[in-house]
Amino acid sequence: MSPTRAAPQVAIIGAGWAGLAAAVAATQAGMRVSLYEAAREPGGRARNVPVKVRSGAALAQGLSLDNGQHILIGAYRASLDLMRTVGADPSACLQRVPLDLRDAAGNGLALPDWPAALQPLAGAWAIMSARGWRWQTRWALLRALRQWQRQSFQAPSSMTVAQLCQQLPEELVQQWVDPLCVAALNTPIEQASAQVFLRVLQDSLAGAPGSADMLLPAKPLGDVLAQPAWQWLQLRGAQLVLGQRIDRLEPVAPERVGGSAAAWQLQGQCFDAVLLACPAWEAVRLLSRLAQAEGGALVGAAASQPVPVDLPQAASIEAWLSRAQQLEYEAIGTVFLQSLQPADQPPLPKAMLAVGDGPAQFVFDRQRLTGDAGVTAWVASTMAGDKAALSQAVLQQAERLQARLQAQGAGSTSAGFEHVATIVEKRATFRCIAGVQRPAMAIDAAWPTLLACGDYIDGPYPATLEAAVLSGQEAVLQLQQVFTKAAQQG
Repeated sequence: MSPTRAAPQVAIIGAGWAGLAAAVAATQAGMRVSLYEAAREPGGRARNVPVKVRSGAALAQGLSLDNGQHILIGAYRASLDLMRTVGADPSACLQRVPLDLRDAAGNGLALPDWPAALQPLAGAWAIMSARGWRWQTRWALLRALRQWQRQSFQAPSSMTVAQLCQQLPEELVQQWVDPLCVAALNTPIEQASAQVFLRVLQDSLAGAPGSADMLLPAKPLGDVLAQPAWQWLQLRGAQLVLGQRIDRLEPVAPERVGGSAAAWQLQGQCFDAVLLACPAWEAVRLLSRLAQAEGGALVGAAASQPVPVDLPQAASIEAWLSRAQQLEYEAIGTVFLQSLQPADQPPLPKAMLAVGDGPAQFVFDRQRLTGDAGVTAWVASTMAGDKAALSQAVLQQAERLQARLQAQGAGSTSAGFEHVATIVEKRATFRCIAGVQRPAMAIDAAWPTLLACGDYIDGPYPATLEAAVLSGQEAVLQLQQVFTKAAQQG
């Protein structure tokens, strides 16, 4: 951009990981950033939630729990780099352990903790030494992985994970494919995209050394990125606004704000560009009003008609709205339980266990992770039903797990659990189904300074924290190109 021009003013709507990543990247690029968040905490779905728990019979001080328990993996390089940029040390914020999908009995797959030089052999070793699997099951997985690797981890866009794995033994599908798919894509294998599932395998199991490692938050998740990023932006003069929902987005004459290709007004301020880093349905709300105000879009009609597969993405705001409105969503519930056993005894034998006899697929020992004495987090992906039913079912699931651990000599007491909190995100992620048509980053060719970013934007990954970060950073790169071109033409 020309040194005589004022730095572009950019409004970012939404302070989840996509919005925070975009705000940091835009600040680094020399843009003036205004970041708006409707909630009272930054972080989006990965924000802190204050609750109170009991310690034995006494009410303890309030704890800061997560708005749903999350997990990162070693392949999340953009997220880890962003943490370092804003001063959050990943080694202090995250507990790194080799991938471990074993249940309480020790059955299932777990990668060994080997040096980097031996990592290429770790997957084969883990498969061949997996407890509870027949030899036929182990060989079947090795053959499948080799075949997928020869095919460059590619699959037809219309293929589901169930179709991809239809020749695999049923026990392998139940014990490995299904929980891994639900954890990564939050979509049942009968509908989940085989192509996206394979991309997850490519970047993790077949990735660089450490890519498949689990990174378990050792702090409340809001302290892992959101709070450090917020403070980093504050120190660099960004305008940060919490608790304010944006009601309207309006284009204004470019000459009023420096002559950019298109300029915008919101909350009484003018901006050179706007990034919609809010959830898809919030972007739809804002863009529907914009399309109606501009007089071009029959939004209701567009929403009821599927977009042709060969239609170029972002050919128009109508096409963008149609794709965004056709996204479906899956819920994720996290039930926090308080162990009633002595506080010096962690509730679980390790930080994370796979569980398969109830609504939750995984349970986390927050005493081992964040120091929250006696607290466990039970994560139910693709959940159905209401919060009360989920809470009761998880309590029963916890009792069964405790009984199994005691029978194996891994449980110390039979004190039981009590309910602390249940957090349900009804639209936690988009359903990553086969053939899903996701909206593009660019919204309309006529408005190059209006972009969307988030984990739902078209790309190779499911709805993950890493996808959100990558999307936010890519949106800023696209804005830089627009501003550079405008400066050259001006």
